[in-house]
Amino acid sequence: MGNTGRRWAWVAVLLVGVGLHLLVLETLSGTGTVTFVPALIVLGACVAPATFLAFAQGRPARRPVPGSVVGVAALLGGVVGVVAAGWLEYGTLHRLGVLPMALVGLAEETAKLIVPAGILLLWRRHRSPAQGLVIGVASGAGFAALETMGYAFAAFVGSEGNLGAVERTLLVRGLTAPAAHLAWTGLTAAALFTFAAAPGGRRLAAFLLTFAAAVTLHTCWDTFGTQPAYVFIGGVSLGWVLLRLHLDRERPAAPPRAPERDPHQLAEVAGSEPS
Repeated sequence: MGNTGRRWAWVAVLLVGVGLHLLVLETLSGTGTVTFVPALIVLGACVAPATFLAFAQGRPARRPVPGSVVGVAALLGGVVGVVAAGWLEYGTLHRLGVLPMALVGLAEETAKLIVPAGILLLWRRHRSPAQGLVIGVASGAGFAALETMGYAFAAFVGSEGNLGAVERTLLVRGLTAPAAHLAWTGLTAAALFTFAAAPGGRRLAAFLLTFAAAVTLHTCWDTFGTQPAYVFIGGVSLGWVLLRLHLDRERPAAPPRAPERDPHQLAEVAGSEPS
């Protein structure tokens, strides 16, 4: 796929995903067949994360992350992240009796970095912040999609089959996912890849500060739980990741310039031509 097609692929992902979700919703509403509920939840949970992932992957780059690596990061990052976060939070809950929000943020942000760190160790061909950001966004997308599926299923069971409750859950979590899990993991993975490309004290400090900022934003998101707080925290997170996408993009290499000729040589050539 060319740069133009890759750049605008997110539009196709969004339109196709929303169309399929609406098709399943209309079929479920018309037939009342409960077996369509899993498809509704899966599509609703995946559309927004997949769209933002396609957007991040489509930024101009000389060495885009291969689709296979993105797929592995999304699938394994989601499964490993959710399972690891679950066990970390479960263990903390049993040790302390009460689970502070800061430990939830720390556990989940650590869990979502497991797969990007593994890819960093195994995929040694390129280590750039732009590629780390895409891989981190993919891991965050998988985590967000699986977590949203769980919340939507809980809403369906808790409301005794109320599709309105399921749709509200999918809509709210879908719209906020790019400004939450995807942004935080993308930023920390980008800082991790930056450090791995050229290890040093300043880059290590930058990674640790980025990770601490992601945990702090996550903690504030879980703690305040109000619409103004979501708007502010989401705006900071999304603005930060979009700025990083802009700064880290790799522009196409400029074509080689023709060597400049000495003016004296040009004069000699012109004088030697027959009049």
